Amino acid sequence: MKKLSKLFRLLIVVITAALFTILLSAGGIIYLNSPPHSSSTGKSTVFIIHKGENLSQISERLKREGFIRFPFFIRAVSRFKKIETEYKVGYYKIDPDFTSIDIIKLLTSGRQEQVKITFPEGLTIKKIALHLESKKITNAQDFINAAHSKKILRKYNIPGNTAEGYLYPDTYFFPKEFPAEAIVDIMVEQFFKVLNKIEPEYIKLTPEELHKKIILASIVEREYRIKSEAPLIASVFYNRLSRNIGLESCATLEYIITEIEGKNHPTYITFEDKKLNSPFNTYKWAGLPPAPISNPGKVAIDAAFHPAKTDYWYFVLEDVKTGRHYFSKSLEEHKKAKYIYLKKIHAGS
Repeated sequence: MKKLSKLFRLLIVVITAALFTILLSAGGIIYLNSPPHSSSTGKSTVFIIHKGENLSQISERLKREGFIRFPFFIRAVSRFKKIETEYKVGYYKIDPDFTSIDIIKLLTSGRQEQVKITFPEGLTIKKIALHLESKKITNAQDFINAAHSKKILRKYNIPGNTAEGYLYPDTYFFPKEFPAEAIVDIMVEQFFKVLNKIEPEYIKLTPEELHKKIILASIVEREYRIKSEAPLIASVFYNRLSRNIGLESCATLEYIITEIEGKNHPTYITFEDKKLNSPFNTYKWAGLPPAPISNPGKVAIDAAFHPAKTDYWYFVLEDVKTGRHYFSKSLEEHKKAKYIYLKKIHAGS
């Protein structure tokens, strides 16, 4: 009887120890799987898997960027499930309460419900923001705020107050409700990728020197319509800058009227418009305006870095339909070309 009692007590101890071990193991797994406190921001954050990254690199970066507690847990689960090579390149929106296993499922599923969006050359931050909001990708004001992010400006050494000029116009694919700062980051990163192809030597410029070229490119973008004329327009502006003569760009006046004053795009520029009191008024002030007036594309950026070598000091629209300009070497020639253009307009009205 005593032997049975001892055996029973021993069995209870063994069962209790086993249960304790199971509970301890389960608790450990729960802890390993739980999201880190640092990720509890209340907002989704974007994680990018780059082409060529392996599981070790992905798991270490997940830890570094505050998405998981333990990289080895991600690797162990992935190897156990034999999905080490199933992680797919892309942009993923990770909620703050996602566990490590939730993240594994997301990154191996490749689930990215993306919206195609195209930004034409020459849009401003405000116009890009409205386009994004219309596609339900992000809130317009959030994008505007993100384009002013000091973190982004520091990351890319942009000396201005905003990322205006550095948001590359292109076709992108973003998920709905994508974080605004991630969109700005992607667009600026694309800008520098394209710039490196256009002019690899740009890295020798100081941020301020580069900024001046982007300001000029943003004006060229708003002035040209025929691709071959972009380097000619850039040459006119560089010639005038060399003599400290005002650029007299109508595009800068349009920027003041539409972006700063918030009015509708003018049908034509008046003499009163040329008197507008703004540092962006290139009729009133010599030199470049203080910041880019648009986000230029490849043609305008290329023109700013590789302008034509000319003796042109002026240009005026010659053909409204095609957007062709007449370029002049003297004020007299320019006035004559302007007179002919105005005569055509009146004759056609």
